[in-house]
Amino acid sequence: MTMIRLVAAAATAAFLAGCSTMESMYGSVAHPAPARTYDGALVGANDMTLYTFDRDPAGAGRSACNGPCATNWPPLLADGGSASGDWTIVRRDDGRSQWAYKGKPLYYWAKDRKPGDRTGDGVNGAWRVARP
Repeated sequence: MTMIRLVAAAATAAFLAGCSTMESMYGSVAHPAPARTYDGALVGANDMTLYTFDRDPAGAGRSACNGPCATNWPPLLADGGSASGDWTIVRRDDGRSQWAYKGKPLYYWAKDRKPGDRTGDGVNGAWRVARP
């Protein structure tokens, strides 16, 4: 009986050790993306369309839409998220973290009312539907 427990414990330890090395072998463990693709556009967890702002330089690590701009264009906040692949996190002027896709910060449009709305596309010639 004691021998069976010893063998079972050793097998469990070996299995768990193998699992811990999988990350080093295959890269980081996949985390769920903060958005998904729907009908050719990126949408947030609430299925509302996401947008990019032409004045946000890709890869700059910051958002150019702050203050009153962020009232109309709420950021896709990165609360406790982990960047991976095309997904990065930028720091906002207010200190909060925001998701970016391929270096471009992502926003909602306050005037979109329901999933599938894309009323923010082309606003002021500077806002675009975010696409994968």
